[in-house]
Amino acid sequence: MSPSAAQGGRVDVCSDAEQRIRNAWDFPAKGGRAAMTSFDVAIPNYNYGRYLHDCVASVASQDVDALRILIIDNASTDDSARIAREIADADPRVELRLHPRNLGPHSSFNEAVDWAASDCFLILCSDDLLSPGALRRAGEVLAQDPTLAFCYGRDVGFLRDQPVPQLATGLERARWHRLSGQDFIERFCRLGVFQIPGPTLVTRTSAHKETGHYREELLHSDDYELWLRLALLGDVAVLDNVQGMIGNHADNRSGTLRARQVLHIRQTEAAAESFFSREGVALAGVRNLRRLARRGFAARAYWAALGAWSRGDPGGWSLMRYALGKAPEMAVLPPFDYLLKRPDARARLAQSLAAVVRRTSPRCD
Repeated sequence: MSPSAAQGGRVDVCSDAEQRIRNAWDFPAKGGRAAMTSFDVAIPNYNYGRYLHDCVASVASQDVDALRILIIDNASTDDSARIAREIADADPRVELRLHPRNLGPHSSFNEAVDWAASDCFLILCSDDLLSPGALRRAGEVLAQDPTLAFCYGRDVGFLRDQPVPQLATGLERARWHRLSGQDFIERFCRLGVFQIPGPTLVTRTSAHKETGHYREELLHSDDYELWLRLALLGDVAVLDNVQGMIGNHADNRSGTLRARQVLHIRQTEAAAESFFSREGVALAGVRNLRRLARRGFAARAYWAALGAWSRGDPGGWSLMRYALGKAPEMAVLPPFDYLLKRPDARARLAQSLAAVVRRTSPRCD
């Protein structure tokens, strides 16, 4: 169903899952709908059939009229295909791409980019959820200023085997501030990372099309690299609203990767290198940015090492070796400047100091 057809009159189909989402969130069934903005939401899926109903319902219940939803199933071996067909049969806004063989996650992401045709675009993993009013707020913000390439907001986590937490209604207005594309790139370099909750990132489709595909060689950091390329095309709107909910469960891929912090830092470094050696090579001050990123990755590893030691995790040694390999001076002068720029600076400092105290205190055993 095209965006223009959806504007002509939404078919108001409310599945059982959608009704559960509305009930849990006290979501308004009608009213306050965003005008003149169309949305495409792609939902890649692999063996998460048990989550599909709630995920799609969180999108279908958004207070927007012009909406298309695409479920891309990557040859799941569970009952995902059957569930996806049931969802599509009940809602004409839902389209299906059911692959006969597994083409890998990048193929699904890039297929979604090629499919997108509306004003705004979002890729939503099938184990995550949108918050009430998320698309309307994102659309209102992006519609205000054509120089904004994308927006993102806050998220909350929840356990997938627990009931969906109750949030405020979706009627709240967007609260946001601007971050220039240059500032976004510099902050990424300074911190060695820039965490954007995946289910909250909504791009201007034209910007995403110009940016292009996710790069398959970046197995776990393709999203970071794409954000940097998007920031070359415009500014970023940062919403102070809960825009998405991240489902935590045993099969969560990003959670598993973050448990191996050195690998995650190296993957993020690879994203920066890919960006700076291609599209970012013409940036003003690119050499300084690369040096800033090198120190950012080292400082991130340094404090992660102290955090690991505070938990009794021997993985802290590999993190510290990485940090000192990048910035040997940190063996003498800890990178306090890095820590103080993080939003969680106070908690990390307390954690790290506790680790130092434990390691230097005399043992009584």
